Amino acid sequence: MATILIIQGHPDPGGGHLCHALADAYAAGAEAAGHTVLRVEVGGLDVPLLRSQHDFRHAPPLHALSPARAALVEAEHVAFFFPLWLGGMPAVLKGFLEQLLRPGFAFDYLEDGGTRMLLEGRSARVVVTMGMPGLIFRLWYLEAGLAALTRNILGFVGFSPVRATVLGGIEAAGEAKRRRWLSRMDALGRAAR
Repeated sequence: MATILIIQGHPDPGGGHLCHALADAYAAGAEAAGHTVLRVEVGGLDVPLLRSQHDFRHAPPLHALSPARAALVEAEHVAFFFPLWLGGMPAVLKGFLEQLLRPGFAFDYLEDGGTRMLLEGRSARVVVTMGMPGLIFRLWYLEAGLAALTRNILGFVGFSPVRATVLGGIEAAGEAKRRRWLSRMDALGRAAR
């Protein structure tokens, strides 16, 4: 059995959105299969933005993120849920990741100018919802906003494999389609994938 961290990246702390329902279904499936589930609700955190390279490299870690750091250290698999906003993840999720995945915790700078990954051994699932059809996002936009997270952030700090689920056309989706999406999340949670 695995320890799974669910990072709810929807910025609305009130909940009630499709991303919340999807994460709940994923968690229910994981727990039913005997996995341990940890959660971080990014929308409920007060995370200041980093404004300089010096702060990114040298400022002490935020005390408010200590539980998130501990959960990430414990996790073997991390599932991210967020809506696509302006082609990418919401700003609050990006700011959270910039504060969380800092040098000395997620990666180290090497003397030769390279970096060393410190979060290897973890896999990830990224679930992104959007109003546009998923096929348009994949073919026309080349999943740029998704690649920024999967390759440029998670891959950079050592996550592998990183799998993605794109759910498009959410406003037009009927109840039957939403039930299929929730069932799919339950199955992915059970499999810790």
